[in-house]
Amino acid sequence: MKIFGIIFVFATVFGGYMWAGGHIGAILAVLHYEALIILGAAIGAFMIANSTDVIKHTLKEFDCLIKPEAHSKKDYMELLSMLFMTFKLARTKGWLALEQHIEHPHDSELFKQFPGFAANHHATTFFCDYLRIISLGNEDPHQIEALMDEEIETISHEEMHPSHAIQTMADGIPALGIVAAVLGVIKTMGAISEPPEVLGKMIGGALVGTFLGVFVAYGIVGPIASALGSKAQSKVLYYRCMKVAVIAFLNGAAPQVAVEFARKFLPHHVQPSFMELEEKLNELPAPG
Repeated sequence: MKIFGIIFVFATVFGGYMWAGGHIGAILAVLHYEALIILGAAIGAFMIANSTDVIKHTLKEFDCLIKPEAHSKKDYMELLSMLFMTFKLARTKGWLALEQHIEHPHDSELFKQFPGFAANHHATTFFCDYLRIISLGNEDPHQIEALMDEEIETISHEEMHPSHAIQTMADGIPALGIVAAVLGVIKTMGAISEPPEVLGKMIGGALVGTFLGVFVAYGIVGPIASALGSKAQSKVLYYRCMKVAVIAFLNGAAPQVAVEFARKFLPHHVQPSFMELEEKLNELPAPG
């Protein structure tokens, strides 16, 4: 849908221009060097402003145009099932029964039943770290919740880096369009003795820089920054879901009730129904 949106932006802007009687050739004739000035400067500024890690992270997250959500309803069904199995094991056999799974999560037979969760290294580490703290004797839900909130805030800040970096670039592109336009005017003034029809084309070419800067900033780069931010928030939601379940369980809720708390926390487009989750939980084997 997002790729279609980009195509739609181009089609309506340039289609409307040609429908109004504009000649697309006038834009195409100067587009290559105007684009080089604006986009080249924007990319260079992006590289100056951000660390190598942020640049790599941003490039990696551009798949948001194809996969806007980090986790689907199926992923959350798996997560809730994993939480239920873990809590049930802790309730029936004690927190020490989780030690083998916490210390070696990638070899855990419990986590191997949930391959999507097991493949998410950061989420697995997050969850196991808190199970380890609890198993060591700190079962105070208020302390655990405060620590989880702090870590989730850090994760959120890190995941939002690409969105902020691209939005900063979008904010600067209109000014770079003015730079390109001014350079075009300088070029035009150097040919002031040319006839009006030549000067008209040169001035029109200079104005393409302003148009291109505003168009790219608000029609392409800005919306991509918003898409990156939405995907980052969907990643953080996965951690918040785990937090809600863990705190509910520490407050004395039964495993199924703790998982129900987490289910109700989820937004509707990824939230399984009560019956869907209950059927899934009933199919799970006894924890061992």
